[in-house]
Amino acid sequence: MAEPGRPSGGSGTGNDRRAAAEAIQAPGTEESLWAAWAGWDRWDEVAVPDGPVVVLAAHPDDEVLGFGGTSTGLTSAGRQVHVVTVTDGEGSHPGSRLMPPPVLAQARRAELAEALDVLGVDRQLRHRLGVADMRVAEEEAHVCSQVEKVLRNSGATLCVAPWSGDLHSDHEAVGRAARAAASAVGIALWQYPVWMWHWAVPDDPRVPWRSFHRLPLAPEELTRKKAALRCFRTQIAPLDDHTAVILPPEELAHHQRPFETVLVDTVLVETESR
Repeated sequence: MAEPGRPSGGSGTGNDRRAAAEAIQAPGTEESLWAAWAGWDRWDEVAVPDGPVVVLAAHPDDEVLGFGGTSTGLTSAGRQVHVVTVTDGEGSHPGSRLMPPPVLAQARRAELAEALDVLGVDRQLRHRLGVADMRVAEEEAHVCSQVEKVLRNSGATLCVAPWSGDLHSDHEAVGRAARAAASAVGIALWQYPVWMWHWAVPDDPRVPWRSFHRLPLAPEELTRKKAALRCFRTQIAPLDDHTAVILPPEELAHHQRPFETVLVDTVLVETESR
């Protein structure tokens, strides 16, 4: 996850997106409100199709936050899970002298490697694109091309990516690139929300809830996901010269539920987010 300082300026009504962007800067929705919501009961469970799966992340940690539990379940079952990380997340601590962007990028790559080891992702199936943090939209065509190559070369039957309505420009650009690449290859696309749990509220009209599905996690899958999240030390603890924590406990709580959430009908998602 990157610092929530630059929400997307993409699709959606101006008033709705401005309100959501302001909410990213404000204290987020408490997990207790989500936990008490009856909306979960309206979501169907969805099964991962047979075959290799390609999971995309805008920044190191997105793939674990959104799909880490399901990924470790797949790897434990002997399934191929490819992970494509688009940026190194070097923009998460602007102004830090202790961890300027090159140092932070190296640290985050190491954290991701450790986390993916915890999840059991084969080191030969990890792909780094090295696009500049917060500049993914400018390289969207390149990202789409590279993702399409991974999808074709892997024989993937499913592409999983950040939601193209997440209100973070990098997340949205990766979601759009994934949709184009998956469409070109002719495979299914699922998208997972990250920042949405922060800025949205239960039954929020800005969110296409009827596209959401649940992926239940076995206790061991959730345990391994939590262990993988603890690997992202630069994100879950403050730096001496940057006290803002990117993933404080209240934010992590959204991603430590006994299930994960994906939007399956991405055509509907794009239509309703306009």
